[in-house]
Amino acid sequence: MTGLWILLGGIALAALIAWHHAGRVARKRRALRSLRLDPRQRAVVEEMFPLWGDIPEEIRMETEGWMQVFLAEKSFEPCGGLGVVTEEMRLAIAAPACLLISRRPQDYYEKLRSILVYPDAYTAKGERGGEDVRLGESWGTGSVVLAWQSVKQGDLNPEDGLNVVLHEFAHQLDQEDGSADGVPEFEEVEDYGRWSAAFQPAYEAFCERVGAGKRSVLDDYGATNPAEFFAVATETFFERAKGLKREEPEVFAELVKFYGMDPAQWG
Repeated sequence: MTGLWILLGGIALAALIAWHHAGRVARKRRALRSLRLDPRQRAVVEEMFPLWGDIPEEIRMETEGWMQVFLAEKSFEPCGGLGVVTEEMRLAIAAPACLLISRRPQDYYEKLRSILVYPDAYTAKGERGGEDVRLGESWGTGSVVLAWQSVKQGDLNPEDGLNVVLHEFAHQLDQEDGSADGVPEFEEVEDYGRWSAAFQPAYEAFCERVGAGKRSVLDDYGATNPAEFFAVATETFFERAKGLKREEPEVFAELVKFYGMDPAQWG
């Protein structure tokens, strides 16, 4: 009986320690979110991520708060001969990544620990064992990999519908429930049905269009699987919002609800 009490006491102590740690993390994040970029940092973001100028000020301020948390908590690691991940690089990655969660604080990339940055396209083993050339990827185990040249090209052209940061961090949101299936985690059960009713037929019709060689506002890579369709739709939602709203109104409406903003009204 004494052993049982010791065990229960240990469990209670562990729970108390975890509760205190969670509270400490929450307080630290609140303090960081109250901070804003300084003028020099903001100038870097405006230069590297021109979409920033179209975003409503309220959303920019919320994004800046989450950027402070992101920059404090996530590790940036240079790879493939890159000497160092500069502040410019960190800001250019953090701005679009945190734009995605600026209205979704419950989805704060909790599993993400590190961002691995290569200077340019890199090679990695593909599913069939061969070497694939990649511009970025998202791992459900806690890392995002990015090619810096692709980050710059995607950020600097806010109208081509291609942004590797938006794409890979959309995958992170998709993977938070443990699976990369194009269906992110929702707080309400009914949201899953509504999401599937919009995305599934849109994905199937898109695959048919791509197979027939027909052009779309969405990049053809979205036909790879439902996870890539969601990531490509996210890129397009922020960079070619009016076109996506016109071609895929149901998908657009779900993304407005999911991200808590309507880029078709910007700029």
